[in-house]
Amino acid sequence: MKNIILVGMPSCGKSTVGVILAKTMNKGFVDTDILIQQREGKTLQEIIDTQGNDYFHHVEEQVLLDFDKVDYVVATGGSSIYFDKAIEKFKEKGVVVYLRVSLETVLERLNNITTRGVTLAKGQTLGDLYNQRIPLYEKHADVVIDGDGKTVEEVVSEIINLV
Repeated sequence: MKNIILVGMPSCGKSTVGVILAKTMNKGFVDTDILIQQREGKTLQEIIDTQGNDYFHHVEEQVLLDFDKVDYVVATGGSSIYFDKAIEKFKEKGVVVYLRVSLETVLERLNNITTRGVTLAKGQTLGDLYNQRIPLYEKHADVVIDGDGKTVEEVVSEIINLV
């Protein structure tokens, strides 16, 4: 009855894969970005635009730390990987699966960067963010799945076979 926690860059497929994985494995599903939005009563982008990245990260960390369900697939926000305490808590009740995609795939898929709720610092590019986060995803991952060029069903099958 362990959780499967999906981490990775925005647009790597966490939410899409997560829903199908949860259905296939008969688990609950939650997207922590939606939990943040429900808690704040605003979209992710509205939170970032009105309160700033630091506030957003504070709320995100609290939402992650407050999550206490078991037997769930959890699609986390891309910046969840910054919160060591939250990731360690998730690892106690489950397995962290990093959905790895290339920067090219992220750039190709992420065509709504200004409304998606991605926490970019002033002057930071998506490439900079990618390079900053990749070592953290790799450090915390129990399982790494390469998503480039694969269908959702192929990724789901790989996760099931490895967890």
